[in-house]
Amino acid sequence: MGWLSENGLLLGLAALDGLAYAASVFMVAVGLNLVFGVMRVLNVAHGSFYAIGAYTAASIGLAIAAAGLPSWLSLPALLVAAALVGLVLGPPIERLLLRRVEGQEPVLQLLVTFALFMILEDVQKLIWGVQPVSYDTPLKLLGTVDVPFGEDVIPFTAYQLYVLPGIAILTLVGLAWFLRRTLTGRIIVAVTTDREAATAMGINAARVTMLTFTCGTALAALGGALAVPTTAMVPGIGASTIVLSFAVVATAGLGQIEGAAVSALLIGLGRSFAVYFEPELEVVVPYLIMVAVLLLRPQGLFGVAETRRI
Repeated sequence: MGWLSENGLLLGLAALDGLAYAASVFMVAVGLNLVFGVMRVLNVAHGSFYAIGAYTAASIGLAIAAAGLPSWLSLPALLVAAALVGLVLGPPIERLLLRRVEGQEPVLQLLVTFALFMILEDVQKLIWGVQPVSYDTPLKLLGTVDVPFGEDVIPFTAYQLYVLPGIAILTLVGLAWFLRRTLTGRIIVAVTTDREAATAMGINAARVTMLTFTCGTALAALGGALAVPTTAMVPGIGASTIVLSFAVVATAGLGQIEGAAVSALLIGLGRSFAVYFEPELEVVVPYLIMVAVLLLRPQGLFGVAETRRI
């Protein structure tokens, strides 16, 4: 009975950890999917936006603490950091670099965005160094809550239980509403569906592309900003994040926003259960899930087969 109780608690804790991890990964993956849907560019440098968002959030938070300002400001500082990264990096990168490779061969796009990723990795080291950077004030500020699980309770941080999944859900619902219910959103969908026809109707596709890329950059940075209270940022975190995000996007289907949420949840839970029950499989479980899905549905769980125009 004790064995069942102990493993039951581990099961509950793994589910809670998986939910929080999936929320963070979803923020990055949905931005990647949004950008691909409009630009048809798989941006390898997307993981760097995640890392820079995390470092920026930590820097702003530490500056708030050093100035003696109220600790509750650390929560809105996460959103400010993401918006700042999106506005500073998104427009110039899209206009000066990605616009030049849009519509080119996928290999060229990957090489260019990989080169950008390497440059941004070095920029991170120049600004923040190579030592781990951590900032857990938001986590401590909200404290812990007791989550009922059968006859027992699981103490879990309120930040990971409420803030991370809550913002992920708001992002998913907000994006779905924006794309389907607003004029700007419908314009983005029109460019995604048929760029040539949308341009012929008078839509400024270049402006739509810049707006979309800026939003995607901000979403990746928000994922990093939300993750920094739960883990230390180290060089290379962007690389691991983008690889996992590609797994989420491939599992969901390219361009599928709602599918990215389901895929992130599936992969996040799978990884978390592996951490608690089979730690040696932690690294490979997300990719095993991806391979299993792609063997059954090569276009992804929610993707649709596209006809090629000649």
